Amino acid sequence: MSQIPSTAASFLQDRGVPAPAAPTVRPRRLRATPALRGLVSETQVRPGQLIYPAFVREDITEPQPIAAMPGQLQHTLDSIRREAAACAAAGVGAIDLFGVPATRDAVGSGAWAQEGILNRAVAAVRAEVGDALVVCADTCLDEFTSHGHCGVLRPAGGPRAGEVDNDATLPLYQAMAVAQAEAGAHMVSPSGMMDGQVAAIRTALDATGHEDVSILAYSAKYASAYFGPFREAVGSTLQGDRRSYQQDPANRREGLREALLDVAEGADIVMVKPAGPYLDVLAEVAAHSPVPVAAYQVSGEYAMVEAAAERGWVDRERVIMESVTGIVRAGADSVLTYWARELAERLRAC
Repeated sequence: MSQIPSTAASFLQDRGVPAPAAPTVRPRRLRATPALRGLVSETQVRPGQLIYPAFVREDITEPQPIAAMPGQLQHTLDSIRREAAACAAAGVGAIDLFGVPATRDAVGSGAWAQEGILNRAVAAVRAEVGDALVVCADTCLDEFTSHGHCGVLRPAGGPRAGEVDNDATLPLYQAMAVAQAEAGAHMVSPSGMMDGQVAAIRTALDATGHEDVSILAYSAKYASAYFGPFREAVGSTLQGDRRSYQQDPANRREGLREALLDVAEGADIVMVKPAGPYLDVLAEVAAHSPVPVAAYQVSGEYAMVEAAAERGWVDRERVIMESVTGIVRAGADSVLTYWARELAERLRAC
């Protein structure tokens, strides 16, 4: 046993405290070297389970930095092809595309237009990477509506004027999903939190011969302040908030209920968003879901780490790895993270 410093030994002896017995159970044995730690590691992050969210903007000729998300860009069609190819080369599992159109209207009609920026981006990326990378498209109207909400609004002057009309939005999601499938998406990802959105989209895809297109459902999406930097990334025009359709951050059971409803409606993957502040919800969903579970490490989570690292307050690479490992440890099969390519390249280099 290690020698006790004389001052401590005297202090304890004066008070009649016996020397501690040598422990027989020593968990530290398996932490002694990097090889031992690797041998017994319970959670591994793989490049193939990472999904890269990326933004494609219509009215630019060069990629534009996103100030609130250092290191991230609004891409052109050419630069998103290069980014997708780099992701595929790094072993990233999927890319999730978000469109930033030049013009918007009250119903978000650019979302299903064949020449709309998101559908053109899907086609360009699919042409670039083929099946080497899962090409996913965000299936929501918020980037395409002039009011910035995820669905159409009830007309002025009527009852509940200005409220998002759930049922009137569903056919628009159907049109958007079919357009994305026709552009070449392997997967669509309804994120608007409209009741019945997964069933409506599955019906539309199947009816148009796209039975093999998967649905990644934003099932437990919370009305979170962590989404702030994303608003800059997509040039959001939102006035007000989305609390009438996104979930209350105080509710855990509701997240599981939403996920199981989406499974029943035909979701192939269910998602919890944000990831880090909602690990309890993620663990609950993962424990009960019969389908794979994804989690989205959102823009605010990304921006806080980048800001702290820029000031030298945290070890950037270690915090990135630890945060994503924590999400996987909580039960995520896939992680949407803006560090996807960087992290995949680092993991492959190990």
